[in-house]
Amino acid sequence: MDDERTEVGLRIEKEALAAAESAHEALRSAGATCATAESLTGGLIGAHLTAVPGSSATYLGGVVTYATETKAALLGVPEDLLAEHGAVHPDVAAHMARGVRRLTGADHGVAVTGVAGPEPQDGQPVGTVYAAVTGPDSRTRVVRFSFTGDRAGIRLDTVKGALMLLRTAVRGDVTGNTRA
Repeated sequence: MDDERTEVGLRIEKEALAAAESAHEALRSAGATCATAESLTGGLIGAHLTAVPGSSATYLGGVVTYATETKAALLGVPEDLLAEHGAVHPDVAAHMARGVRRLTGADHGVAVTGVAGPEPQDGQPVGTVYAAVTGPDSRTRVVRFSFTGDRAGIRLDTVKGALMLLRTAVRGDVTGNTRA
């Protein structure tokens, strides 16, 4: 059982690294930079981006705002929004993406917030994730994911989803809810 789980984890990690390479290539082709704001992934998106050779040309850095109060303190997420809806909400993800972009001066800010488990949070079931990306056009796009699996799998799926969203946003063909 442990061997199968390890093999599945390695497969997912390879897919996440491929997503990081694809996002890096899109950024490089556009002459653009990005920064990350992470909650449930705890820095995994940044770790995957920096695993790509040459990533220093496109990745400026990131912040991990795991605790709810740090989302407000570091990224400017409104405290009343957090009090009313909790940390797992599309508007929180949007504010996080805009906040990290403003903080770093990156062309694109990407953010994730969600529930990796094992228990639900803020009325949201395990596997609920909101990913947001904001770019030079100042539009913020938010996508809701519903992942299944264990905590590690949900976190790695979140990495892949966020990096795919970043890639498509940089290329200009992203879909999702746009927030002003």
